[in-house]
Amino acid sequence: METIYAALILHKAQKDITETNIEKILKAADVDVDKAQLTKVVAGLKETDIETILSSAAAAPVMAAPATSAEPTKGASKKQKKEEEEEEEEEPTGIGSLF
Repeated sequence: METIYAALILHKAQKDITETNIEKILKAADVDVDKAQLTKVVAGLKETDIETILSSAAAAPVMAAPATSAEPTKGASKKQKKEEEEEEEEEPTGIGSLF
C-alpha cells in the first residue's frame, strides 16, 4: 500500500512515477521496499490515467447509515425520549468527525 501512496505523492507533485522515485520516497519514510511490488505498481500505472481514477473515486457514493425514526414511540417514557434526543445530539468522534 505504501508503494501506491508514494506513487500518488509523485503524481500530485507532477513528478515521473518511476521505481527510483518511489523507492526514494519509501526509503525517506524508513519503509522496507518490496522490489516485486514496486515493479508491478509502476508497470500497472504506466498505462493508467490516475486523474480519472481519482475523480471517479471521489464521485463514488458513500453508504449512509440506516434511517432511524427521529420521533420516540408513543409508549416511550419521558426518560427514554430524553435519552434518544441526547443520542441524536452527540458529535461523531474519531476519524469520522473529520468528514
